[in-house]
Amino acid sequence: MAYVIGDGCVSCGSCAGQCPVGAISEGDGKYVIDADTCIECGSCAAQCPASAIEQG
Repeated sequence: MAYVIGDGCVSCGSCAGQCPVGAISEGDGKYVIDADTCIECGSCAAQCPASAIEQG
């Protein structure tokens, strides 16, 4: 199951730089993960300073 970014996102962009497949982009007010591209590696969740990313 792909990772998702919750409302706790502070829009710092740390996660986007960690994604090996470029599945994360800046959305409206927070970053978003493209579920079809996500390979479920968890590198984004490990990088998030707000702990706003978890498996959906």
